[in-house]
Amino acid sequence: MTSPTPGPESSVLLAASVGSWHLDAARTTVELQTKAMWGLAKVTATFKAIEGWALVGPDGEVSGTLVIDAASVDTRQAKRDAHLLTKDFFEVEAYPTFTYTATSATLGADGTLRIAGTFTAHGQTHPLEVRATVAADGADSVSVTGRAELDRSQWGLTWTKMGARLHNQVLVTAVFSRE
Repeated sequence: MTSPTPGPESSVLLAASVGSWHLDAARTTVELQTKAMWGLAKVTATFKAIEGWALVGPDGEVSGTLVIDAASVDTRQAKRDAHLLTKDFFEVEAYPTFTYTATSATLGADGTLRIAGTFTAHGQTHPLEVRATVAADGADSVSVTGRAELDRSQWGLTWTKMGARLHNQVLVTAVFSRE
C-alpha cells in the first residue's frame, strides 16, 4: 500500500465528486503497522473491509463510514492472529468490527485532505484524524488513500509483552464507486 502523496488533483477530484458513493470492499485495503520486541520487529497486519459509503455535498461537506472485519486480521502468523482475536486484544466475539465515521474534511493547500471523524474499536469511540489524498480510479470511481496514527490504549487495547508498542499506524486505500 502506498502512503498519501499530496497533490492538486485532490482538490479537483473533490469538487467533481459531489454525490453518493459506495465502498468497493474487494478493492479496499486496510493495513496496521506496529513494532514488537522492543521496537526491533515490525509487525504488519491486514484486514478486510466489510462495507462503507461516502457523501460529498455541493458545498464540499464530506461524511462517510468504513466498517472493517476485526476477525479478518492477518499478520501471516497464525498463533499471533489467534491471540489478537481474544480478550487480550480485539475480543471479536463481543466486538466483531472496527468502524471509522468521517464527519468532515478540510482540503489543505498542498492537496492533502484532513478527514475528521471517530474510530470505534473494542466498544469505545474516540476522535481520529486521517490525512488522505484522492485519486481517480476509473470514470466513476475514486480511491482515498489515508494514514492515521493511533494509540491503541485509548480503545482499551493495552496488552503488551516483549516491548510491543501501543502506538500504531493505520494505512487505508478505500475505493468508492459513484451510486
